[in-house]
Amino acid sequence: MNLRQRPLSTALRGLLSGGAALLLCSPLAAQTATATDAPASTSSVANANRPTELGTITVTAQSRSQQMQSVPIALQIVTARQIDTLAATDLSKMSLFVPGLVVSANQPTQPNYQLRGISTDDFGVGTESAVGVYVDGVYAARSGGALLAFNDIQRIEVLKGPQGTLFGRNAAAGAISIITNEPGDTLEGKLRLRFGNYGKRYGDALLNLPLNQDMALRLSVVDNQSDGWVKDAASGKRYGQDNDRGARAVYRWNITPNTRVLWSWDHEELKQPPQPAFGLIPQSAWSVQPDPNAGILIPPYPANPANYLNPLHAPLYNDAVGGAETRRFDGSTLIVDHSFGWGSLTSTTAWRNFNTLNRGDYDGTNHLTTYLDTTNIEHNNSWYQEFKFAGSTDLVDWVAGTSWYSEQARQTSQTNVYTDSIDTLALNVGGANYGSTFANFDSLLQLFGLPYHLLGEPWREQINNNGRYKAYALYGDVIWHLSDKFNLTTGVRFTRDQKRFSWFNPPRLAPGLDRTIDALDAMGLLALAGVTPDDFRQNLIFNPASGAPVGVLVQSRNTWNDLSPRVVVDYTFTPDVMVYGSVTKGYKAGGYNSVQIGSHFAPEKVLNVEAGIKTVFPGPNLLLNASTYYYRYNNRQSLTLDPNSTGSGVPRYLVASTNQEANGVEVELQWQPNTAFRLGVNGAYIDATYRNATAPSGASLDGQPTGEPKYSFAANLAYIWHDVAGGQVEFDLSHAYRGKSRCNNDSQLQGTCQISPNFTVGAAQQSTDARLGWSSTGDHWGVAVYGTNVFNKRYVTGVNNITTSVFGTPFASITPPRMWGVELRARF
Repeated sequence: MNLRQRPLSTALRGLLSGGAALLLCSPLAAQTATATDAPASTSSVANANRPTELGTITVTAQSRSQQMQSVPIALQIVTARQIDTLAATDLSKMSLFVPGLVVSANQPTQPNYQLRGISTDDFGVGTESAVGVYVDGVYAARSGGALLAFNDIQRIEVLKGPQGTLFGRNAAAGAISIITNEPGDTLEGKLRLRFGNYGKRYGDALLNLPLNQDMALRLSVVDNQSDGWVKDAASGKRYGQDNDRGARAVYRWNITPNTRVLWSWDHEELKQPPQPAFGLIPQSAWSVQPDPNAGILIPPYPANPANYLNPLHAPLYNDAVGGAETRRFDGSTLIVDHSFGWGSLTSTTAWRNFNTLNRGDYDGTNHLTTYLDTTNIEHNNSWYQEFKFAGSTDLVDWVAGTSWYSEQARQTSQTNVYTDSIDTLALNVGGANYGSTFANFDSLLQLFGLPYHLLGEPWREQINNNGRYKAYALYGDVIWHLSDKFNLTTGVRFTRDQKRFSWFNPPRLAPGLDRTIDALDAMGLLALAGVTPDDFRQNLIFNPASGAPVGVLVQSRNTWNDLSPRVVVDYTFTPDVMVYGSVTKGYKAGGYNSVQIGSHFAPEKVLNVEAGIKTVFPGPNLLLNASTYYYRYNNRQSLTLDPNSTGSGVPRYLVASTNQEANGVEVELQWQPNTAFRLGVNGAYIDATYRNATAPSGASLDGQPTGEPKYSFAANLAYIWHDVAGGQVEFDLSHAYRGKSRCNNDSQLQGTCQISPNFTVGAAQQSTDARLGWSSTGDHWGVAVYGTNVFNKRYVTGVNNITTSVFGTPFASITPPRMWGVELRARF
């Protein structure tokens, strides 16, 4: 093979190689291939009348262009067409249609990714996700920048199982590889508008501009707005809004026939209300306690689940002061690749920067006596550099490289209350006499006509974190072509992680209260009451009794080394039947809990064994794949509610490490008998259990399910009517199912299983999306109507109990209602 005689893009993608376990494509994937993907036909007329051969979509999951059926890796594809069909604005809007993948995005600046039951739900800067998210090969380390709005996406490749050899650290559960479009050599423009219920207003635009025969520029923008699907019953403020806009620019320069430069810049701004918190305690149950003269309303304590409201029908009362979720993201990537006689070299340099704020209601009420909001503020700046070498001979395809990653992260975790809610805490948790609380002190001041108030004053406690991280890697991967039917893939990656982390717990902040206390102290009233100013200035939530020394900088430093190998074999019985198997290891670096001062947890490690079969039957144009796997997961890090009291009796979320195991089966079927009809079904079974684990509550979880549902599936069908009004009409119908959560001894406390007879938590979920659209010949014009969750299936996704044992105010999260809209589009 003479690489110098091939275009760089073709040579590069044909050389970079890998291999892992099994290909399993989404039922929504592999149903549309470009003309270049389809086999050549001897007759253009015949080709127009035959369906696209399944399994011919080109993917780059192994760092080279391959048809998806020839890649031995557990892979599902989300194409640009699927994104458009489902009117999805980010991956969370369609993850239910990819069995095995769960993307929780109630808070888009703090998303949670899960693959095959493996996830990391701690959003703090001290840890990373077990599912790696990559945009054009660049790792999105922090969750705050991992879920961005779709903007000119070509496809998304969801790789299941450990992907450490080629993708690196923090891909213990798998990897999500997002591939964007590159500038082309043809002038192109697109415009799309959507209008729908709840004030939906969406638009995106694209311009691809060839500058000369060697240069091209691609510009795209997206703007996603809506008025929100729920309104606060007291304030009228709307929640569930969309307010997200972004821009992207990509420049390509073919310097020589063998050298290419690709530079991209991304910008995104998000500004919307926080997620709504639906309180479960009816307002009618609140009463004036314990001193009717004080006139202070508090909910019944302890909370009785038998009296909980159904959050699907409950009014919303949220009052987080300054409640908002915002993000500003900027990123730039420079890729330079060059082909040599022996192979190719690719250099990738990337910079990412984002700032996020998330302040939301954490008591589900609008009363100061139970007020609690939490605020997460993050700033992140990272650099990434990779050099990748690749080559190919008749015997081997190989890839080798080295990478360097540097990150600076800052986080502030705030807990905001009022002196009124501190009173309620003292009463409920400490059994305090009301004579020692702010309310009684306040009433005495009013009795004597003094113009001072201790109630109604905000009180803030926070922990500040700083993290500095560096990661180095060296990797190699070789596919050995032992015969024309048998391949052996061997690969290994060495990773070194260095982390420095600090915690600082400043004195509580209550400036209004301090001014009053100073005035009362100057008048001698505090001494008369037998108290001092310091009695009012102690931290109540983050304090020494809870393991959080005040005003003391605590620092930690750790280094972890890891060697992650993989071995893959694949054998092709016939051109249409292949079997394969693999043993792979995944690794995620250790880390720290941002609100647990001095905490430290060990790296996660996954050992995965997998086998399967892939088949294509050309006659009926039928694709049938199946796989089975088993993994052992050590030190899985998860954020769980710890009910054990801190110094003030306030529960907190801690990172718990557990050992798990799972076995599963995945099956896919796709059928396209003609150009008009397509059908796809994809199903997954998983049995995930704890090998040995103890919950923060002290409950033993040994041998119990982790909560992951056993069954999930997705199905899609589409039908096209040709030659309608100078174009064609297409109907798409997609349905997804995810089974009910499997409960364990800690599920009720964590709010993931049934806790009240009045509503269901952890129920099986279903969603059906539909679309009917017309497009002109050549797709220059189009119009469509679409609906998501068309049968308006609503679910309670979880109950948060962080204030249940403090104020008696649990709250819940629920899924959005049915959405529908009209789409108009044009292109040239």
